[in-house]
Amino acid sequence: MSWFESLVLGLVQGLTEFLPVSSSAHLRLTAAFSGWQDPGAAFTAITQIGTETAVLIYFRKDIGRIIAAWFRSLTDKAMRRDHDAQMGWLVIVGSIPIGVLGVTLKDQIEGPFRDLRITATMLIVVGVVIGIADRLAARDEKGGRHRAPKQRKTLENLSVKDGLIYGLCQACALIPGVSRSGATISGGLFMGYRREAAARYSFLLAVPAVLASGAFEVKDAMGTGHVSWGPTLFATVIAFASGYAVIAWFMKWISNKSFMPFVWYRIALGVLLIVLVGAGYLSPHAAESAG
Repeated sequence: MSWFESLVLGLVQGLTEFLPVSSSAHLRLTAAFSGWQDPGAAFTAITQIGTETAVLIYFRKDIGRIIAAWFRSLTDKAMRRDHDAQMGWLVIVGSIPIGVLGVTLKDQIEGPFRDLRITATMLIVVGVVIGIADRLAARDEKGGRHRAPKQRKTLENLSVKDGLIYGLCQACALIPGVSRSGATISGGLFMGYRREAAARYSFLLAVPAVLASGAFEVKDAMGTGHVSWGPTLFATVIAFASGYAVIAWFMKWISNKSFMPFVWYRIALGVLLIVLVGAGYLSPHAAESAG
């Protein structure tokens, strides 16, 4: 991998990680359209450490409170009723599905799941799902001619059941084209949560899963030597900087804006991809970069 490739791919990772468009799909597609080798699942996982570091810094006050309250709840029974302590447990519960499936499906994630036909299908299907969830949320928020606005849930209402459902939605993002934020936020909207609440929990939930995945890939890569460490670390830094800017913008934007621009973008990109693969302009498979 060249330094220019790492710059472009790092920017793509940072700009798309927190938007409901699938960063893994865009990394795969950027390489395919540019004629580069597929950066691979290991590159994606390692550069995501950069974007999750941006989450840690942006939500540092929330995360600090949650961690402190969770540790106190281990010895203080009264603290177990504290919302921040409960959030700590709910993040753990929500991280279980992606942890189990990530290990179980590792070979599929690094191989068959990276087929561009699967990516295109997921872009379209999940795009439609996000659109439906967005319309349901808008209907509740605005009400109607004969219907009063409906109060949607906040993170204070988050239960173990909802946390687990969020986790299952997040696990779907193991397939390129799904989108971690798209799957979890739309899952939250279907369960009746406010947009900003769904986004906040989505970002918090991603932290342990992504950092664990990145650490696992770093350990594995150090043993195999199949990663160009200089360009990969450079891309990780770029992903951190661009990802932080996107979080700041997205958290302000999401409170009163529709997801429909992302929905139409996903559908259009998915259809274009199907056409290009079907016409033979793009191969559905690509060799993973070996260094």
